[in-house]
Amino acid sequence: MPSPSVTWTAFAGQRLLASGPPAEVITAAKGALDAGEHESLLLFDDATGRTVDFHLRGTLEEVLARLQPTPDPAAESSEPRGPGRPKLGVVAREVTLLPRHWEWLSEQPGGASVALRKLVEAARANSGDADRVRRAQAAADRFMTTMAGNAPGYEEAARALYAGDRTRFNKWTRSWPDDIRDCARRLAAPAFTKEAP
Repeated sequence: MPSPSVTWTAFAGQRLLASGPPAEVITAAKGALDAGEHESLLLFDDATGRTVDFHLRGTLEEVLARLQPTPDPAAESSEPRGPGRPKLGVVAREVTLLPRHWEWLSEQPGGASVALRKLVEAARANSGDADRVRRAQAAADRFMTTMAGNAPGYEEAARALYAGDRTRFNKWTRSWPDDIRDCARRLAAPAFTKEAP
């Protein structure tokens, strides 16, 4: 099941159906579908602005059951694991560095992997605000492209979003349908580091 901090938003055409935890949003979308909603239903993950492909067929209980994670057969195995490191979710990928970088890494306590993990964690801690702004810009832009890509002022609003200009963003989104405008502004809010009216 998605984490409790995850929020989704559902639209029927240009009308907001619900926004909140996935189970609540799915319940609202399923109710609208069962009531004969004729507008297209779209579900969005608020953190990414991407549409969520979720099947609403079946009873509400069946639909909500699809939110449950699929069990990992390897994790449920009762057989003891063999020798070696425990499964920590580590993913091996190729890293290309210059010889002097490899030399420095090999001199670090714990070796290259430990040093790289520490460097990544330090960079993540130092770039938290910039990452938050980038994620909000990307999420708002994806949502806007899907829901307001043909709306007047879309391109200007997108430019204002990436320029961090809340005043211009609000100006160019003002004429959009209320629910779309409000959702775009909500998703974009963390992208604006300076307060504006």
